[in-house]
Amino acid sequence: MANGIIIIDKPAGWTSMDVCAKLRGMFHEKRVGHAGTLDPMATGVLPVFIGRATRAVQYAAESDKEYIAGLKLGVVTNTQDTTGEILEERPVDVTRDQLLAALEAFHGWIRQVPPMYSAIKVNGKKLYELARKGREVEREPRTVAIRALELLDETPPEGADCLLRAACSKGTYVRTLCHDIGQALGCGGCMASLRRTRAAGFTLEDSVTLEAVQQAVDRGEGEGLLLPVDSYFAGLPVLVLKNAGAEKKIRNGAALAIRDMPDGEYRVYGMDKTFLALGRVAGGTLTTVKSFFEV
Repeated sequence: MANGIIIIDKPAGWTSMDVCAKLRGMFHEKRVGHAGTLDPMATGVLPVFIGRATRAVQYAAESDKEYIAGLKLGVVTNTQDTTGEILEERPVDVTRDQLLAALEAFHGWIRQVPPMYSAIKVNGKKLYELARKGREVEREPRTVAIRALELLDETPPEGADCLLRAACSKGTYVRTLCHDIGQALGCGGCMASLRRTRAAGFTLEDSVTLEAVQQAVDRGEGEGLLLPVDSYFAGLPVLVLKNAGAEKKIRNGAALAIRDMPDGEYRVYGMDKTFLALGRVAGGTLTTVKSFFEV
């Protein structure tokens, strides 16, 4: 039974759920989930959680992310990227200094109006479903954090005028960021390319292609690519249970009196070093936050 985390370098043209469906077939495991949707045109880091590891998705999905985005100036589209219908084309007369000044205004906490072509629901309807019917509805602005935003000196891909590196909080729409930068410059803009370089603490260096996974599965070595689920919580201290009675309590979801352990969250392991749970110690009592052992 497959359990663990695999970091996929998502190919262009695939949805995040397409990737999960493919891995579900490869590993013969129904429980497959991802941490952070990538648009079909985007590539890059897609952490996928398999088997019992899916219980960690809720933590991973909350994490900051980092992207390399191609910005195309002078074009406004209905999807805020180059896959959409062109709504406006304007002349571009923007200097590097003007672009840098515009980027500076988007650092820190900003307000974003989610794009119509998104999966956010309004009155029970997904926005993109309404957009495909030609309808536009009012969307509430959301506060997101732009931790870093810089102009890269690398040559942009075809169709883009420049490359931006953006580190941002969960819920940030990079194509909306590109659109808003274009509006601030007065010429309009949209996203021409997107590559995610970091998500849930994982980077491109940690990722593998779907082709490489398929080859490993064909050799009977697929599970060797899976990272153990406790690797996601590697920043937390370890708590190893000392006896069978303590382990039984944790496996049954009961609280456990524990001495001489500072308050905080821990990776909890059984006597044989099996990862059992994410636990919290408070006032000398250990309680389970989320269990990870296979029942």
